Amino acid sequence: MANSKKKGFGTLPVFLTAISTILGAILFLRFGFAVGMLGFWGVILIILLGHSVTIPTALALSELATNQRVEGGGEYYIISRSFGLNIGATIGISLFFSQAISVAFYVIAFTEAFEPVFNRLNEQYNLNLPRQVISLPAMGLLTYMIIKRGAGSGVRILYIVVGIIFVAIVCFFLGRPDYVPLRGIMYFGKGGYDFSGFFIVFAIVFPAFTGMTAGVGLSGDLRNPGRAIPLGTTLATIIGAVIYIFIAWKLFVSASPEELAGEQLIMSKIALYGGIVIPLGLAASTISSAIGSVMVAPRTLQALAVDRAFPLRRINLWLSRGKGEMNEPVNASLVTCLIAFVFVAAGNVNAVASIISMFFMVTYGSLCLISFLFHFGADPSYRPVFRSRWYISLLGFLMCFWLMFKINTPYAILAIVLLALLYAGISGYHKDRKGLEAIFSNAIFQFSRNIQIYLQKRRYAVGKVRWRPSTICVSNSTFERGNALRLLNWVSYRHGFGTYIHFINDYFSKSTRDASMGIMQKLLALTSDKRNHIYVDTIISPSYTSAIAQVIQIPGVSGMENNSMLLEFDKKNPVNLKQIIENFALIEAARYDVGILGSSPRDFKPRNGIHIWIRHIDFNNANLMILFGYIISSHPDMRKSHLKIFEVSLDEDVDATRKKLLEMIQSGRLPISERNIEILRPDDKTNIKALVNMHSSNAALCIVGFHSEQLRHDGEKVFLGYDNTGDILFVNARELQDLS
Repeated sequence: MANSKKKGFGTLPVFLTAISTILGAILFLRFGFAVGMLGFWGVILIILLGHSVTIPTALALSELATNQRVEGGGEYYIISRSFGLNIGATIGISLFFSQAISVAFYVIAFTEAFEPVFNRLNEQYNLNLPRQVISLPAMGLLTYMIIKRGAGSGVRILYIVVGIIFVAIVCFFLGRPDYVPLRGIMYFGKGGYDFSGFFIVFAIVFPAFTGMTAGVGLSGDLRNPGRAIPLGTTLATIIGAVIYIFIAWKLFVSASPEELAGEQLIMSKIALYGGIVIPLGLAASTISSAIGSVMVAPRTLQALAVDRAFPLRRINLWLSRGKGEMNEPVNASLVTCLIAFVFVAAGNVNAVASIISMFFMVTYGSLCLISFLFHFGADPSYRPVFRSRWYISLLGFLMCFWLMFKINTPYAILAIVLLALLYAGISGYHKDRKGLEAIFSNAIFQFSRNIQIYLQKRRYAVGKVRWRPSTICVSNSTFERGNALRLLNWVSYRHGFGTYIHFINDYFSKSTRDASMGIMQKLLALTSDKRNHIYVDTIISPSYTSAIAQVIQIPGVSGMENNSMLLEFDKKNPVNLKQIIENFALIEAARYDVGILGSSPRDFKPRNGIHIWIRHIDFNNANLMILFGYIISSHPDMRKSHLKIFEVSLDEDVDATRKKLLEMIQSGRLPISERNIEILRPDDKTNIKALVNMHSSNAALCIVGFHSEQLRHDGEKVFLGYDNTGDILFVNARELQDLS
């Protein structure tokens, strides 16, 4: 145990890797150009804008690293353990390629330190040598060092190169050029600077600030990542920002805008001993950035392989293999260096650099989003030692998304499309892995909690609100007949909310509780279709009456009180119909609208339509019956269906009855055509059941009203005798609903 504590790096390698990447090629080669194009305050705006991304990301990283043990893979590990392995692998693969190509970018930039040598050879000996004569051997040496010597040798070199960088920066500030800036142009907008190309310059300079997460990739090699990552990353970010501000000021007061914009190594003309220290600083900064990237990228690839991110098992095994006590990713390093060699040989990665920036933005945005969602979700297990603020993380996420499109809209779209395709591929061969549920579930819970409380308060504050169904169904025949579950789904799909309770007739105990959990899994499987919008649960109760009494007191899951109940019986074998009638008074006392479904084994045919039967006794029921018909018809399963109204009228003036019904439909803006309204005048010998059996024998669903008085007089007979029809829904409304 004591030996294990001695293994790995401390905070300093994280800081050195990050600061050496921050103070990298952009500082020495492109920062003077930015000052020349935009002036001092324009560059300060770039620094502030860039750090509106990097500082929230650094704080989010620090927070996440102190909440969980960050193992190998750094940023990839944090994202995959928060967003799930499929999304983590998608971002991780893009992050790896960005890191691998960054190695080539820094090696090519390293060759610019030899620009005086190339110029002299061209002038004196007429030798116009390609930059690859330096970059390819440099890449070869870097590959040998990482594969043969491992990350330890890279860290030892970092101590030297960071020292050289700081010497070069100190010499730069000690330089005393003869240039005197014009008075007044320190003010924003003065001096003739053109801000129309602001985001073009920002895109060139922004990669300088992205090095702050470079040290996170060493997470698997750190003794205490929870301390080393927050401290090293935050220090590097803050120190880097301060240095950039002072360098912008020094450049501005030391050379003209034309010189700054036109000369790549303008810092060498400003610095003390600039002809030597600035090329050395450039070489040190670029090679240190390359070392940092070549140490980090293989560890990201190794972590991806450990998580089986790739489709072939052999590839995952080969890439995950390491050696030594530090589990050095030898094979992953070899792949990283081969990718880097290809781009070094090409000699120009400017076009690829924008894509790299896009993927880094995606990574940073993901880290900030994870931090924000953890804050918003208020998960009690989220207890980081270091805490950022939710609004800082949200700002970082929004800035990442916005800047992606401001830097380069086509590349931003291309990056998003590539990530979407990559995610589809990974999800295709890892179907067993879940995606966003792990982190979004807490945020959804918190949002739902607040919304429900708000809805409850608002409902009692404003009084009566427009009716929409919040229906609760109780049934013990879920797995024998699916009619009630199907109907509840139609009702709750778009316009309402449905809660389905499977009734278990038993006493509550540990064994019945365990049995209910198994039933719950079956219910979830039954309702797993994406077009199914039902909340399911079980209830254990010793009787049907006690179950009903419990259910009518359950608060609405949707944030609104349940206002209707759906019960069900089998038309062929109505054994539970007596129970339903006996408990109707209990449901009525709760002031629920009631729907009683007579289930039929007949095949369901939506194209045969929904038939609504209205009688003169259905004054309260009529509007609710029509509303239920309209709501049910909005479900995709009912797309080919239609609504048809039959009014059984005793009035001799049929035209007046039709006109009254049409006015009601038109004022309610209901999609029922005039030809689908039929007025029937039965004789004394014809009852409602005979008419329904005659006219609706082929209907997909019939809706018929009933009253409590009927139940008291006729009992079960009210619902029996509709033998020629399919499913039939009997509706009782507690009050007249407004259709307008």
